[in-house]
Amino acid sequence: VQLVESGGGLVQPGGSLRLSCAASGFTFSSYAMSWYRQAPGKERELVARIFNSGGSTNYAASVKGRFTISRDNAKNTVYLQMNSLKSEDTAVYYCYSYVMRDYWGQGTQVTVSS
Repeated sequence: VQLVESGGGLVQPGGSLRLSCAASGFTFSSYAMSWYRQAPGKERELVARIFNSGGSTNYAASVKGRFTISRDNAKNTVYLQMNSLKSEDTAVYYCYSYVMRDYWGQGTQVTVSS
């Protein structure tokens, strides 16, 4: 199992970014996928989750209405569209899936700053 994130970077407050996570080594369409984030000095927290069908999603209260998780099962990729970004969204963002055990990507840095 391999999860590879991309799309992080530096963005001004109010801006947008789209993160991607390319998955391989398992039957992607059969598993839920999640995005977590970890800010300096804080615990890793769940940002959003999408179930295997793609029809059901969960969001942290802090990102609801601003972030959208989606998946393309044909491309084995999960996305996180982040709009109206705030400084408190600054963190390393990780892709995650449980496939017999926990699997994490390497993380991608998102920095929201003027």
